Amino acid sequence: MENISFASMAHVLRPEGKKGSTYTYTPYEAQQKFASVLKEQIEKINEAQNQSDVMTEKLARGENVDLHQVMIASQKANITLQATIEIRNKVIEAYQEIMRMQV
Repeated sequence: MENISFASMAHVLRPEGKKGSTYTYTPYEAQQKFASVLKEQIEKINEAQNQSDVMTEKLARGENVDLHQVMIASQKANITLQATIEIRNKVIEAYQEIMRMQV
């Protein structure tokens, strides 16, 4: 199972380049990179959900699949979705906190 974490988004926050480089992304570049990473993660979640659905359907039709493999796929999809929801909640919470800051 692929880990869903902000580690995969590190390159959005820290552009790669020469050591000691002071290059930073423009807001547009950062937004585009963040959007592409977010899209990739959502696609991975969808993939896990689809795999779980396919295996469950095979089991329901009586095809030769191991019950434990179906349950593992289902749990992976569930955990991936729950982790994503928690990450979303933390991002929203951080955004709300930033908006409450007085400048």
